[in-house]
Amino acid sequence: MAGRSAARGSLSPGKLRPSGFLLVVSGPSGVGKGTLVRGLLKARPGCRFSVSATTRPPRPGERNGREYWFQSREEFVANRRRGWFLEWARVHDHLYGTPIREVEKQTDAGRVIVLDVDVQGGASVRRRRPDAVSVFVAPPSLAELKRRLVGRRTESTDVIRTRLRNARREIPQYVHYDYLVVNDRLPEAIRQLVEIHDVERRRVQRLSR
Repeated sequence: MAGRSAARGSLSPGKLRPSGFLLVVSGPSGVGKGTLVRGLLKARPGCRFSVSATTRPPRPGERNGREYWFQSREEFVANRRRGWFLEWARVHDHLYGTPIREVEKQTDAGRVIVLDVDVQGGASVRRRRPDAVSVFVAPPSLAELKRRLVGRRTESTDVIRTRLRNARREIPQYVHYDYLVVNDRLPEAIRQLVEIHDVERRRVQRLSR
C-alpha cells in the first residue's frame, strides 16, 4: 500500500506545469482585435504580446517596439529573406510579419504568446504552427464595422472602402478557426477571450512535469 501511495504521489497534478502556446487573434481591420488583446493582457498579466513588424507608418500615439516594429520596406524584405518571420503578409499595400525568435523563446518558457494578426497572417500561422490556438474576431455587422473604421479617423475614404471590401471576403474565414468571438459589446467580448485563454491553459495535453 505504501508503494502505491508513493507512486500516486509522484504523479500529483499539483506538480505539473502548463506548457506555453500561441494564441492567435485575427479578424478584419477595425473589428477591435487590439482592444480585445489589451483587455486579455490586463486580465492575465502572465500573457505576452508578440510585437509584429510592419512597413506602414505609425499612427498618432504609436511607439516603435510597443504596438509594432516599424521598418522600411527594404529592411522588412531583407529580414523576410533571412527567415526572421513566423508569418508575413501584404495588407492594404503594407507588409506585416511576426518575428519568430521571440515567439519560440517565450512559448518554450511556458508562457502564452498572443498574436494580433490579420486574416492572412492567421492562416499562415495555422499552417506553420498547427498547435496554435486561433480566435476569429467578427463584427456584429458590416454597418457597425464601417462606423468603427470611420470613427477612428486614421484612414481616408478610399482606404476605408478597401478595408470593407476585404472584410466581406475575410469574415467567412471564421470557419477555419478554433473559436469565434463577435465583438458586439466590448466587456463581453473580452470576457470570452479570457475564458478561451483559461480553458486552453488548463488542457491536460499542455501539462508537463
